[in-house]
Amino acid sequence: MPKVLLVVGARPNFMKMAPLYFEMVKAKELNPLIVHTGQHYDYVMSQAFFEDLELPQPHHFLGTGSGSHAEQTARIMVEFEKVVLAERPDLVVVFGDVNSTVACSLTAKKLLVPVAHVEAGLRSFDMTMPEEINRKLTDSICDLLFVTEESGLRHLRAEGVAEEKIHMVGNVMIDTLKFMLPTARQCDTLSQLGVKPGQYAVVTLHRPANVDSAETLGPMLDVLVDVSRRLPVVFPIHPRTQERIKRFGLADKMQAARGVIQTDPLGYLEFLALTSQAKVIVTDSGGLQEESTVLGIPCLTARPNTERPITVDQGTSTLVGNDAEKLRTLLEAVLDGTYKQGTCPELWDGHAAERIARILVGKG
Repeated sequence: MPKVLLVVGARPNFMKMAPLYFEMVKAKELNPLIVHTGQHYDYVMSQAFFEDLELPQPHHFLGTGSGSHAEQTARIMVEFEKVVLAERPDLVVVFGDVNSTVACSLTAKKLLVPVAHVEAGLRSFDMTMPEEINRKLTDSICDLLFVTEESGLRHLRAEGVAEEKIHMVGNVMIDTLKFMLPTARQCDTLSQLGVKPGQYAVVTLHRPANVDSAETLGPMLDVLVDVSRRLPVVFPIHPRTQERIKRFGLADKMQAARGVIQTDPLGYLEFLALTSQAKVIVTDSGGLQEESTVLGIPCLTARPNTERPITVDQGTSTLVGNDAEKLRTLLEAVLDGTYKQGTCPELWDGHAAERIARILVGKG
């Protein structure tokens, strides 16, 4: 059977890879092997996700860890080259837009191994974002490009990608969401946090543009503290954000806010239990923009742009950047029931991985 390396490195990749791995196993015409680069090396950000998603242990774990973009990308390339030379795969599949995505794509192509990119064609047109650079470089050298939304088709065609390489398949992240949602809803996460379904907000912030400046982070936290007097705010705090809160002298303010419930990062099932039952989500995460759109939950996206425009144009997301007053206004709209309604995009139906697997075995 053709040997396929499925490369993951960071938290969002695991949810995108899982449904495709299981579809490939079920097809019995491909031999999928999981390669975990170790880009996210924290237990909750890595191993716990494999357990929640019922994935086997990675066939290869590269253990590359953190560092500057150059250091991390270089280590991934060096270690992944060893795997490719040992396994001699027929195809490498990469996911998303993290450093592992571009590093393993480049390594495979230089060894003359075809590469497929799941979640291709997304563009924010913000070249200050490392993810945008990773997306564009990866798409430019891939042999198969699996697209989640119409904007991806337009971008790839505008960039001159050959039509036979491009496949609209839908969103594999939603496959995992739909499959895992019933199990997640059985978790006692809400009762442990002391909140009730539909009666709390969820906040995730980690991008440098939001958390690396006291002048930006402080006013945003002020809004969240104010809102928490009317609506509990559950805040799983990314390690980077936690460090900045302490550095900027904001920790006491957050601790004093009784309505702000701070937690460590959560495993996938716990987090899905939390986000799927929220009244509103405030985030700078791309994946949460997508999940909230499918779940019909208002999402206030703390970014000035998005590579997922369908979540704004058709879904439940609104871009607020790091404008604290815009965030306050939109939270008020959610609380008074005047926030917009969204609809679920076409092909975000839980069957994207099936479509990809059929293409890979030549039946799509």
